[in-house]
Amino acid sequence: MPNGPKSKKTKRIFVFLRFAVVVCGIIWAIFWVSREVGWDNLAKTLLRIDLGVFAGVLGIFVIGQIIVGLRWWLLLRSQSIFIDFWAAVRLHFLGLFYNNFMPSSVGGDLIRAWYVTKHTDRRFEAALSVFVDRAIGLLSTLVIAAFFYSLFLRGKGSVITSGGGGKGGMPKSVAEYKWILLWLVVVVAAVFCVLLLHRRGRAILEKAWSHICVYGVKMIKKLRDAIIIYCSKPLTILGVFGLTVFLQIMVITGFWFLGVNLGIEASIKYYYVFFTLTWVLGAVPVSIGGAVVVEGSLAYLFIQFAGVGAEAALALALCQRIVWMLASLPGAVIHLIGAHLPKDFFIDYEKSIT
Repeated sequence: MPNGPKSKKTKRIFVFLRFAVVVCGIIWAIFWVSREVGWDNLAKTLLRIDLGVFAGVLGIFVIGQIIVGLRWWLLLRSQSIFIDFWAAVRLHFLGLFYNNFMPSSVGGDLIRAWYVTKHTDRRFEAALSVFVDRAIGLLSTLVIAAFFYSLFLRGKGSVITSGGGGKGGMPKSVAEYKWILLWLVVVVAAVFCVLLLHRRGRAILEKAWSHICVYGVKMIKKLRDAIIIYCSKPLTILGVFGLTVFLQIMVITGFWFLGVNLGIEASIKYYYVFFTLTWVLGAVPVSIGGAVVVEGSLAYLFIQFAGVGAEAALALALCQRIVWMLASLPGAVIHLIGAHLPKDFFIDYEKSIT
């Protein structure tokens, strides 16, 4: 196809920009921890974690991912796409590994859609199920955040408690080092202006904008098709939605136990709001696997609104990332031993592949 190389080049540009966001975020985090928290304080906080509690949280998260595989399997069966339950779970873990470890434009959802569509003649419905699965996950996350926010936190401002906020907290550091943020804005604006003035730069911006528009139109079409197809299965959608809410509350409760072990005295209601909000932010493709965005926003919310010490809030955010990455490792094993390959699937009408 003539547009193939251009499309690949545009994707590489977006991957580079997302990688740049992660690198800049890590540099900022190192600077902030060095000045405001202290590496010794952060290390002491992390060393306080009971390994049994951490293992329990990891186990809860893994069980949650198996439930996500069940959710997708139910969506597939609602469209008469019959694959083995554990095959769906294996594909989900493979996608999870790609999301958390592979810095490329090939996401976990695309991996799942690719392998499912190769083993059924209902390819459109199979690919669409991946999109619907992700949409239901995000929608349920927003519902949980909105529900607990309106129930417990609406109308409340920042919470300042004795001992909270560490050595000044993130809000203070943002104000103290606002000149750094100003320079970052100036640099970004200067780069944008240079691109506009340069012929090749304008071409890059045009391609980027074109890619955004095309991607947006595709998403709107997928959403429209999903609504049309799945409106005929309201009970399935309702059941899958309820299953998603259950697994997310289960996982967040597990992180609350970990927070208690870290010495965080904030109520569990903050966890239900803050974790869900940061998960939604992490789904926006501005960094690799939501890295830096999720950790930074989660730590900021706990410091600013729950009065949690900076070192404890950052430790909790880092532990979440570690749990995600450890839980993704089965996906690497699945890929290496070929457990994701077609021979492990049962396709429509329960005919096995030979």
